[in-house]
Amino acid sequence: MSASGGTRAIIAALLANLGIAITKFIAWFFSGSSSMLAEGVHSLADSGNQLLLIFGGRQAKKEADKEHPFGYGRERYVYAFVVSIILFSVGGVFSIYEGIEKLNHPEALEVPWLPMLVLTIAIVLESLSLRTAVKESNHVRGKQTWVQFVRRAKAPELPVVLLEDVAALIGLVFAFIGVGLTWITGNSLFDAIGTLFIGTLLIVVAIVLGMETKSLLVGEGANDDDLKKIEHAILAGPECERIIHMKTLYLGPDELLVGAKVGFHADQSLLEVSTAVNVIERRVRQAVPAGHRAAGRGRRRGR
Repeated sequence: MSASGGTRAIIAALLANLGIAITKFIAWFFSGSSSMLAEGVHSLADSGNQLLLIFGGRQAKKEADKEHPFGYGRERYVYAFVVSIILFSVGGVFSIYEGIEKLNHPEALEVPWLPMLVLTIAIVLESLSLRTAVKESNHVRGKQTWVQFVRRAKAPELPVVLLEDVAALIGLVFAFIGVGLTWITGNSLFDAIGTLFIGTLLIVVAIVLGMETKSLLVGEGANDDDLKKIEHAILAGPECERIIHMKTLYLGPDELLVGAKVGFHADQSLLEVSTAVNVIERRVRQAVPAGHRAAGRGRRRGR
């Protein structure tokens, strides 16, 4: 994922969510709609999430030091995981709580046209934000399906923004239906049900995000295509005979550690082996640009 592409998607989502959050809270204040309150908190949480993603991206750029010799690339995974927790707790759980409160203590809507107008504007703005995220994702998605892209992406920002925007758009539709039915029937039950649907949706999205970012935090290796490229790069020249074993690990979205034990010809000197390792490493870096951290170990056959 290009850093600029991810940043554009995050900033577009941040600007949209800040504007939407303000209008939602205004609509809630004048109408008393629990769906509007839940949606306002959701947009506010999303805004905080985008700021966390931006901050995580900056932290990941810090130079490696003695305590972190492989750098800070995984900071982006950490903050993406924090985003899933915030979405679950602040967005989802609060919405469920507010929906239950509305069921137990129903209140009539005041100025019902105002939340309907705000929700319509919010749907338009959220659609524009989602369009930006989709456009930036298509630059790096290739032939993957959207599910594969979310599951396999090593850079967490675009999948996080995509899922947030999709959840926000569906949540707005739930709120629109709930408020609309409450306005038509005069029964606030529909507003409460809409709020519960929003909360359930946010919790499901947060769980999906948490599972995917947890996998990145634990440590994922290169995908099958990149593994084939690395293997081909190692064996492309006459320097070595075979790969004994190889392991890869993403230290960050754009940084892949490649460790390989390879078999060299029995008659090669140590100087020739050392030179061969350097040549192989250069080929690996060219084949997979993220694999700029490579560790090679040679074994001469018959010695």
